[in-house]
Amino acid sequence: MDPFERVEALIAQMTLEEKIGQLGAFADALRPFAFEVNPETFARDAEDVRQQIRAGRVGTLFNGVGAVEGLEAQRIAVEESRLGIPLLLGADVIHGMRTVFPIPLGEAASFEPELAERTARATAVEATAAGLHWTFAPMVDVARDQRWGRVAETSGEDTFLACAFAVARVRGFQGPDLTAADSLLASLKHFAAYGAVAAGLDYSSADMSPQMLRDVHLPPFKAGIDAGALTLMSSFNDINGVPSSANRELLTGILRGEWQFGGFVISDYTSDFELIAQGYAEDERDAAQLALNAGLDISLQSGVYANHLAGLVESGAVAMTTLDEAVRRVLRVKAAIGLFDTPYRSLDPQREADTSYLPAHDALAREAARRSIVLLKNENDLLPLKKSGQRIALIGPFGEDRDNIGGCWNIFGDRNRDIDLASGLRAALHDPHSLRVVRGCDFEAPLEGGIEAAVAAARSADVALLAIGEPENFSGEAQSRLQIVVPPAQQALAEAVAATGTPVVVLLRNGRALALSGAVRDADAILVTWFLGTQTGHAVADVLFGDYNPSARLPVSFPQDSGQQPYFYNHTRSGRPELPEQSWAFKNRWREIPHAPLYPFGHGLSYTRFGYSAPALDSAVLAWDGTLTVRCTISHQAGPAGEEVAQLYIHDRVASRVRPVRELKGFRKIRLQPGQSAEVAFQLTRHDLAFHGADNRLSAEPGRFDLWVAPSALAGEAVAFELLGP
Repeated sequence: MDPFERVEALIAQMTLEEKIGQLGAFADALRPFAFEVNPETFARDAEDVRQQIRAGRVGTLFNGVGAVEGLEAQRIAVEESRLGIPLLLGADVIHGMRTVFPIPLGEAASFEPELAERTARATAVEATAAGLHWTFAPMVDVARDQRWGRVAETSGEDTFLACAFAVARVRGFQGPDLTAADSLLASLKHFAAYGAVAAGLDYSSADMSPQMLRDVHLPPFKAGIDAGALTLMSSFNDINGVPSSANRELLTGILRGEWQFGGFVISDYTSDFELIAQGYAEDERDAAQLALNAGLDISLQSGVYANHLAGLVESGAVAMTTLDEAVRRVLRVKAAIGLFDTPYRSLDPQREADTSYLPAHDALAREAARRSIVLLKNENDLLPLKKSGQRIALIGPFGEDRDNIGGCWNIFGDRNRDIDLASGLRAALHDPHSLRVVRGCDFEAPLEGGIEAAVAAARSADVALLAIGEPENFSGEAQSRLQIVVPPAQQALAEAVAATGTPVVVLLRNGRALALSGAVRDADAILVTWFLGTQTGHAVADVLFGDYNPSARLPVSFPQDSGQQPYFYNHTRSGRPELPEQSWAFKNRWREIPHAPLYPFGHGLSYTRFGYSAPALDSAVLAWDGTLTVRCTISHQAGPAGEEVAQLYIHDRVASRVRPVRELKGFRKIRLQPGQSAEVAFQLTRHDLAFHGADNRLSAEPGRFDLWVAPSALAGEAVAFELLGP
């Protein structure tokens, strides 16, 4: 039977209770459950869940893993419930399953979407082997305020980059065949504008113009949908006063009306219930009515649909056609991934026990980790270090630590396989005894005698590696920070080590951009190592000793001070811009510092020096329906073979709405051998220049544009072109 016909036949047979059951997602009490990442709210015991499945009152279970127990749950659904509708089994598998890859922000620093596709594919293989059909990823929010803890889960501050990684991760998770046993259904989150919460404070409001919403925050969702994503998760925040989980304009008008999205939307954890606390719903019944009528299909964990939809339908407050449409969307997704034909797919205990993938996935984790490391600074070519004949002191709380390697949302990772910094360095050194490890301080507190021991180690070394930054619990959900700085105890350690005069390399561990100061900012070399996952130690050693030439670039701007937040490179130009040739008085700047980052978006060094020619255009004008080709020659000038990320930026000089000072419109990573040059080419059409105008319509406007091909958002030589009218 045609899958759509099967869905319609089922809907015709379903009772009201069974329909409502398909719109409920509940904690998987039959399998080991990850309560440490979600509050234990509205919990049910295992026998209660079994009974609910038998009665057809549950359509989805989440955050439990295990093929054997998953088989039991699915058997009950298929063989013991009246209609035999299979369960959808989901979980928060964000940046790796058993093998942990870099946090999404770190992986975005690679500027290699194809790398993210490969790590998502590996994650899907492991997750489906563990009895899962669906992941609550990728997160495609655009994060412009580094105080927000969930920056770590994003691809950074730029919409173009976020779109590229959204597409790659959807393709990687889902693979070429949604019905395959190793296809993991993707869920784009959080819809929408969660990255724009006020003051970077989690769960807060996002107040913005419709144009900002459409130009900055919605495109990654549209890109992910166009790449094949069939599910979305609503966000906790409200947008201009209307919570996303009950926002009909968002969930129905834009998503289903304009974009013709045919999949389903699930709430974030109890976000429909939280409409009450937000002051948008009077009680649970009101919350259920508002959410379903807005277009929210599945209620995650709260049970407000299970408890109140029957009464709402019977009273006419929710139309049966509205309920049926939500059920239809859910069942069609189940059909699309083959659950009706093969309900026990991805529930194979033999496959779960097979660990033959480990060597390949470890190799991929190491590759992804080292491709995510950003070299911010390297004075006097201190790096790379030597593997022999050099005494190295590894100082700081992350040196031998294995509890802060994976980063936030690392809930299923095999921590026994994690490689800490000290282990990775010793494995690379010819003489492991040339490495001395001193903790120096704890993450947030001094240790008795710690600084003294660190100073002694630094003085006896040729180079000091400072392993400092944010512990794992500083980033992620509900981890907003007022001061995005290195914790004071670690800063004091850095000052003491720097005072010895020994050259210092900072190995910064972080889940966001940080405001660096003092000895950390002034260190001879700085590597941003994020949270790199399973192969952290080996990957950092690869870069430190030159076995891998760093090629990553910043996906977020590093501010000079926490008080600059929110700061992002593509801000609009003011009427009093701060220009280098002009006095700073009465200009668009802070009293203490310029309106500029410490390290800009796109910045990153390697052990190679590259040169850029001025961009060459094939024409000074771009016809309305034409294509403009941009070429730039990049040359290897010094050092070993290396990779460079050429970035294309544009600026619309005059428009009906003030435009950003620069906007990323393309990037290419190329590898050059010593003495080699290569041409990179980009193509632009008017669609690349479009934005939403005052009428909220997407269009380009004829006029003059500036264009750069550069190694960062603050570099490069501008050339001009003109977009002609139709």
